[in-house]
Amino acid sequence: MNNKEDNQLQIELKEDVAQGTYSNLAIITHSSSEFILDFIRVMPGVPKAGVQSRVILAPEHAKRLLRALEDNINKYEHAFGPINLGNEQQIPPILNVKGEA
Repeated sequence: MNNKEDNQLQIELKEDVAQGTYSNLAIITHSSSEFILDFIRVMPGVPKAGVQSRVILAPEHAKRLLRALEDNINKYEHAFGPINLGNEQQIPPILNVKGEA
């Protein structure tokens, strides 16, 4: 007898993680084997910004994340209207970012 409940993944969300981390900048880099997403909080008037979280993904998972974000943005815009990016055409790469890994 194959019980569906036996195949379900149980995901634990710890209280400190459930609070979330605010980020207003993401820097994405990659190699042949992984994508690295650094989430940063930039504060006005402060010349230094700290990486709040780093997520490392296999290329296949990065593409799945892209698709999931596109799907969720479409659902969001269907429910709440278009997300306005102002006159922004494309975000240029940040070339003068210095940091430590």
